[in-house]
Amino acid sequence: MKKRFVIVAILMALLFGGLYQFSVFKKKMMGEYFASMTPPPSPVSIADVKAEVIPNLLTAVGSLEAVRQVTLSPEVSGRISAINFEAGAVVKKGDLLASLNSDPEKGDLARFQAQANLARINTNRTQKLLGVATTKTQLDQFKSQLQDAEGGLARTQAVIAQKEIHAPFDGSIGLRQVNLGQFVNPGQAIATLTDLSELYVNFTLPEQTMGLLAVGQTVRFTLDSQPGKTFEAKINAIEPQIGTETRNIKVQAILPNPDNALSPGMYAKVTVVLPNEQTYPVVPETAIDFTIYGDSVYVLKSAKDDKGQEKLTVDRVFIKTGTRFDNKVAVMTGLKAGEKVVTSGQLKLSPGAQVSLAKEDALADDYQKKLAKPTNE
Repeated sequence: MKKRFVIVAILMALLFGGLYQFSVFKKKMMGEYFASMTPPPSPVSIADVKAEVIPNLLTAVGSLEAVRQVTLSPEVSGRISAINFEAGAVVKKGDLLASLNSDPEKGDLARFQAQANLARINTNRTQKLLGVATTKTQLDQFKSQLQDAEGGLARTQAVIAQKEIHAPFDGSIGLRQVNLGQFVNPGQAIATLTDLSELYVNFTLPEQTMGLLAVGQTVRFTLDSQPGKTFEAKINAIEPQIGTETRNIKVQAILPNPDNALSPGMYAKVTVVLPNEQTYPVVPETAIDFTIYGDSVYVLKSAKDDKGQEKLTVDRVFIKTGTRFDNKVAVMTGLKAGEKVVTSGQLKLSPGAQVSLAKEDALADDYQKKLAKPTNE
């Protein structure tokens, strides 16, 4: 029995020892297998870091306003007797646009004209007969009657003129807000008149920028209604007072609008061009990973492997960004001109990862247009 027990114990020891050795061997071989496996290079798009002159810019939002715009309204009350314009019409300075009923005033005008004529005749006649058949007192009475009639005549003519609404300048008429025969009161809106030949660009900037602004500086702006276009204006006025609530400065620029392409009230994204431009490395916005831990880019590195073939890897570099313009970003520190950065495919990367160059950049405008273009099967 003892011999059998010893034999069984030896066989069990050999069995378990063999299983243990096999397990160790299996783990070693699996480790070597996975260690020898390397993931395929991730395809990425790259761009060269270029040194460019960076414009010194201030950005703001604003709106367009007409240099000359007025709400047409009567100075006196009355009933509208004539409307001489159509909505959207272009009128000239002095054109009669609307009239109020002035028949009573025209009657008074005829009466005062008759009184003035009679008083003038009596004055001339008395002047000739003074000292012969008339006295100076009679002459003074006729002169007073003449002055009173002329005063009534001038006042009536002024009231008639107030009942005629003329265009104060060349411009375009807006929507009509009254109808023929309608009774209107002083100041009631009839229509708007806008001169579109020149426009203001009104915007605000923080008070810290006040020392950087000057009349005559160039202002560039874009409009949501006209994407892809950039317009230029010149600063013509800077508010000397700073807003007590917002701590902002009001700035106004002016620009010509000869083809009437722009309209008052448009929302504008404004950029003020300042002097003292400097040169910095510039990269596309898509190359930068903006995070709360800092901004970074993947820089392409090239080396030779054991077989002498080129091996492309990436290193993550933290940078300090500056001005953004035209979908590009100025890099203040961290990069230098001539380096290459990854512009697409960063999500699959880690420091030291091996990469390959993609044939097309999926984020490029040309590639997106190609995808959007329908194809004929």
